[in-house]
Amino acid sequence: MKARQSKIKRHTLETQISIRLNLDGRGRAQVNTGIPFFDHMLTLFAKHATVDLELKCDGDLAVDAHHTVEDCGIALGQAFATALGDKRGIRRYGHGFHPKNPFTGEAYVPMDECLARCVVDFSGRPHLVWRGLNQFSQKNVSEREKKQDASSAFRFGLAREFFQGFTNEARCNLHLELLYGDEPHHIVEALFKAFARAVDTARQQDPRIAGELPSTKGKL
Repeated sequence: MKARQSKIKRHTLETQISIRLNLDGRGRAQVNTGIPFFDHMLTLFAKHATVDLELKCDGDLAVDAHHTVEDCGIALGQAFATALGDKRGIRRYGHGFHPKNPFTGEAYVPMDECLARCVVDFSGRPHLVWRGLNQFSQKNVSEREKKQDASSAFRFGLAREFFQGFTNEARCNLHLELLYGDEPHHIVEALFKAFARAVDTARQQDPRIAGELPSTKGKL
């Protein structure tokens, strides 16, 4: 089987990012973005998606974390698009979907009081759906919250920017939904883990259709 790997370098005046991705890895990760909580999210993403990920970002954190988080999503999406290639032989899989829906993977992930849902479709049509998080997405963070928990300082709006960047560049249809939950760390972690599990399903090769493009259109 052809190796599904990619190397991406994305340098702007705001961030300098380098990525190595192996879609058929073992969940190993080396991540350094300068934001420890974000590093934790990307590391657990690699673990639960069972991909190998090396990601280094030097960003303008003196301004804020926005550029770093968004640009990492953009670069990771580019890495996925490159590694997936023409998507021949990718698994046709989905829970509760019509079997002719070719690339779909779905995952529900609980974390204590939270339940998050993610569905991904590497269809070539980028679209992000972000549900159940409006009350959190642009929440102002008090100084007390910043000192209390790094996940509070991270903000849900930043998580959305990451997923939007990934969606645009991986050219996927990505639905993320918080069904219920309250604690900030649990919410963000459940979202990233659900994202990982859905991606793990959708990127797998199906030996029954090896070499075939899983689309009736003939192109994706």
